Amino acid sequence: MQYHVDGDLVPASEATVSVRDRGFMYGDAAFETIRAYGGTVFAWDAHADRLERTVKTLGFVDALPSREDLHDRVVTTLDGNDLDDAYVKLSISRGVQPGKLTPREAVDPTVVVQVDSLPRGGVEGESVWDDYAILQSVKTRRVPDEAIPADAKTHNYLNGIIARLELRRAATDDFQADEALMRDTEGHVAEGATSNVFFVDNGVLKTPSREQSILPGVTRSIVIQLAQEEDFQVREGRYTVEDVRNADEAFLTNSTWEIRPVESLDGIEIGRGPMTTLLARLYEERVEQLCY
Repeated sequence: MQYHVDGDLVPASEATVSVRDRGFMYGDAAFETIRAYGGTVFAWDAHADRLERTVKTLGFVDALPSREDLHDRVVTTLDGNDLDDAYVKLSISRGVQPGKLTPREAVDPTVVVQVDSLPRGGVEGESVWDDYAILQSVKTRRVPDEAIPADAKTHNYLNGIIARLELRRAATDDFQADEALMRDTEGHVAEGATSNVFFVDNGVLKTPSREQSILPGVTRSIVIQLAQEEDFQVREGRYTVEDVRNADEAFLTNSTWEIRPVESLDGIEIGRGPMTTLLARLYEERVEQLCY
């Protein structure tokens, strides 16, 4: 396996960054997790838009390579590993600077592309997950937007890590959740540790509002668009954990999982239903149409 580090393909075992890189020292970096299907980088513009917004928030957008340059680096990494269907992680940090919290104005960014193989997607593909998600609500709250901008996808994932550690501590021989459901500081459902949350209530597709402290996922946006194209009623709002527990069906979204049904929340069965099934099929058809 080869990774792309600052303009060069290098063996994964040699793909390193400096210990003085601010992405390592402070989490002062942005990243995107992307799917490649059939050699096509899926939803590239949406990911590039979000990456640009994050880097703008971090204050070094002027040092960001063009999206054409970044796309070329991703494609070069896929080609260099002979991969058509893959997981792609594109990271850009503020680069190597002295160990001071205040960054320098001059920025020489570090850009890294990592890839790994995934199964074929689309209509004839297979899921990367083996089972429906077992969801568990946790005490860890989503960091509020007033502290760290919620729409910035940075290397600082401590919030989600702590939530996942809660799951590990709560695990028993008979029960092990694989995704944490986090609430905001007001107690409303926000998102999973690495996913957005949807549920169906009396034929209405519901998901936490972007006005809350959530990271608006690319897959989340695609699913909402697909639902609206089918004239489904979509409602973004503020919901309780109990609302999700009582749902007719529920699912999680992210770029890797795509649409992953929720088997249960806090031990209460929810499961897959007709809307989840249809949206998953429509998502597969969109991937098929655009990438294969």
